[in-house]
Amino acid sequence: MREKNEIERNKEQKQVLKIPAQLLKHSESVELDLEEDANGMGIILGRNSRCVSVATFSFAPEGRKEKKRVFKGKSDLVKFRCSIYEKKLLNIKASASGLSLSEYIRRAVFDKEITERFSEEHIELYKMMIKYHNNFKAIGNMYRKRNPKLTETVYGLANEIKTHLKRFQ
Repeated sequence: MREKNEIERNKEQKQVLKIPAQLLKHSESVELDLEEDANGMGIILGRNSRCVSVATFSFAPEGRKEKKRVFKGKSDLVKFRCSIYEKKLLNIKASASGLSLSEYIRRAVFDKEITERFSEEHIELYKMMIKYHNNFKAIGNMYRKRNPKLTETVYGLANEIKTHLKRFQ
């Protein structure tokens, strides 16, 4: 049984298709029709299959062309000296703003806007301030007819909180 399987494997590996060179000289492909034989062990060639020669015309004999770079981007390197502490401070500020060190320095030099990312603690404080603002507004609305002076004071406090919120952003 083992020998029979090895013989079948050898038969599968030895299947070779030879195409005369005269056919390939005049055309890039030859049409062939491949079908399995009755016992499913071999392939029979018919008339309507297509076989392309390996030695077809090469469209890029010198190799692949390099792409033209339309936009160069940031390719020049600028170095400057600073102390260890200055570098650490720059890294801390860059990471706090969510930027790379080079992008942070670029924005600082060209006076572009640099916004710091909120930490979880800052976000909690911001939400709490919004709640206080809304609550003071509601209290002011509640006492508007009964005590106008209290309403005015509460609205003033709510507006103060609002200005702090605007600065916070």
